[in-house]
Amino acid sequence: MKSQFLPVLAIDLGGTKIRTALISNKGKIMAKEYSLTLASEGLEAMMGRMLSGIDRLLSLKNLAPFQLHGMSIAAAGAIDSEKGLVTSSPNLPGWHDVPVRDIVRSKYKVDPFLINDASAAALGEHEFGAGKGVNNLIYLTVGTGIGGGIIIDGKLYCGVSGSAGEIGHMTIDVNGTRCNCGNTGCLEILASGTAMAKEATRRIKQGEGSSLTKIVEGKIENITAETVEFAARGGDYLALEVISKAATYLGVGMVNLANIFNPEMIIVGGGVAKMGELLLEPARRVVQERAFKLPAKAVRIVPAQLGDDSGLVGAAVFAFQQKI
Repeated sequence: MKSQFLPVLAIDLGGTKIRTALISNKGKIMAKEYSLTLASEGLEAMMGRMLSGIDRLLSLKNLAPFQLHGMSIAAAGAIDSEKGLVTSSPNLPGWHDVPVRDIVRSKYKVDPFLINDASAAALGEHEFGAGKGVNNLIYLTVGTGIGGGIIIDGKLYCGVSGSAGEIGHMTIDVNGTRCNCGNTGCLEILASGTAMAKEATRRIKQGEGSSLTKIVEGKIENITAETVEFAARGGDYLALEVISKAATYLGVGMVNLANIFNPEMIIVGGGVAKMGELLLEPARRVVQERAFKLPAKAVRIVPAQLGDDSGLVGAAVFAFQQKI
């Protein structure tokens, strides 16, 4: 069988979950599984879970690595694609120059591709999702952290060293809270799911009332972006304010993107994006109020169509584009 008709085994290595899938050249997911990242347990344990996921899928479909078009890894953090390294990752503690490609190569005797997870998601949405047919777009993933991918003239823009698109680490507040990346006032520390949970927890600890306390049965350390959303949909004032504040910061980040790149579309994906219009409507309003009129009028801000699969599908697209 010709290589382009063989599936790609794609891995989405995120701050919360490790997703693994077999994907056809038409973007169809043939099989999929996932495990928790549990990055706090250390690099060796996390890599073990990733390799186990690969083994399970190969076994499920009775495939050997040489029967694949290739393997492709989408990882959270700054990527050196040429050397196959995750150079740093704010949401994967202790990750510095991790040779992910070599780890996979040593076991399976294949050369996997490595790409930033949000850049992969941008490719996935451009090829098979909300951005199909759109030549200039920016993808924002809003989850545990915030990442981004940039498509210019129909092609993924990676920058000179392959690390373009770290949108979550643009500075929004120069006097703001320190981010996991070491900078202060990043978009990620202000508008991610982690940021929402921390803000809600802080306000409750200060004595503000909220149905969140009951939802988490008094264990406020268990507050997450998901519980904040649940409370907000029930009309909880504090939860609604927390989401509105994060959405405003997200909108400010989008203003910068609109003014700098003048994209036709900004696609918002990731776990927090499942909040839908609770998050997107206030962000759109900020863009219309603050961006220059021409780019504000031109840009459409839409939810991702591929959902949690954007990064997986995009990792496969990346492999098919790189390997003929």
